[in-house]
Amino acid sequence: MIIRGDEPEQVRLLRKLYKPGNYFMQGNEAVAYGALFAGCRFYAGYPITPSSEIAETMARELPKLHGYYLQMEDEIASIAAMIGASWTGFKVMTATAGPGFSLMQENLGYAVMTETPLVLVDVQRSGPSTGQATKGAQGDFFQARWGTHGDHPIVALSPTSGQDAFWETIRAFNIAERLRTPVVVLFDGILAHTRELVKIPDVDDVEITYRKLPANEEEARLPFGDPHGDGVPPMPLFGHGYFTHVTGSTHKENGLRDVYTPEVHDRLVRRIHRKIEKNREVYERYEEHFTDDAEILVVSWGVTARPALGAVLRAREEGIKAGLFVPKTVHPFPGERMRELGKRARAILVPEMNLGQMILEVERYVNDDVLLKGINKIGGVPLTVEEILREIRGVA
Repeated sequence: MIIRGDEPEQVRLLRKLYKPGNYFMQGNEAVAYGALFAGCRFYAGYPITPSSEIAETMARELPKLHGYYLQMEDEIASIAAMIGASWTGFKVMTATAGPGFSLMQENLGYAVMTETPLVLVDVQRSGPSTGQATKGAQGDFFQARWGTHGDHPIVALSPTSGQDAFWETIRAFNIAERLRTPVVVLFDGILAHTRELVKIPDVDDVEITYRKLPANEEEARLPFGDPHGDGVPPMPLFGHGYFTHVTGSTHKENGLRDVYTPEVHDRLVRRIHRKIEKNREVYERYEEHFTDDAEILVVSWGVTARPALGAVLRAREEGIKAGLFVPKTVHPFPGERMRELGKRARAILVPEMNLGQMILEVERYVNDDVLLKGINKIGGVPLTVEEILREIRGVA
């Protein structure tokens, strides 16, 4: 549990069980170990390809850390169990794939509305529907952003390697705890099953964030207030202090339902948006390669960023001024930095394993006089360095 006072024992167990060093592991395993180092001690899920190794690893390792693994009857029950456990003080996570992510959307909206910290890993596979269950894809970019109904913000991260998956999963927990919000990690079936070296650090080298708890009686009585002016209310825990009313209906600062007063709804939903938008320094992250002089800018994310970097390196060897921009936080999209980079480039290429999704975000921030072109591939086979390089040469 995250309740203060338990940390020394958890650190002792982590240090005993997981020695620092380089380990050869799947991306899915890296996600699981990142969650364990972040303090996740409750996992509820339903196995689904290509995410199942995350559940398997958590089922094996959580009991060693006095944690809990629940295999539920479906994905709807899984995220519901996570929400309940989070309100008792646990850091919580589940992992799924596209069809399961679809089933979780209603309760994802409930988590947004009740400001419940949780981490949801979507190991993307080819869709729609059952699609290619064992093949990777990047088709859930906008499902992560708009999958649940109503005006809602969301934070979504996208790792590019097994090592990155370890650290980005930790970062997802830190963001969820700091901003009292659900965080989605958009992974994919290719990275999930890629085995590569992952460096496991010493536990003392991992920065961990805990949610704010009420500091006084007034904060405890207003679990949906804004006492610090940052839009993030301290979160009481079930079983400690006052009873707390938690509802997905529009509610007042004390948690009690009020669906008839327009001002109550307006104030609540705007604050939930504001706490995400005004705290970008907490979550916004991106990588850049050779962007200082890039005339041709490649913008990519997740697994496709790897061949994209290879293509950019090859292009520069040929004398082409190419650069790469990789959003690690894909929602909210790092639009201002995209706008700055777009002013310098004469062509922007967006390779993705879908029929064109992130390119629509890029399009919002670049001028019409910039050539913008998608490089799209579906069918479960990743883009290659040569395929992306060919497109770079074509606009050089």
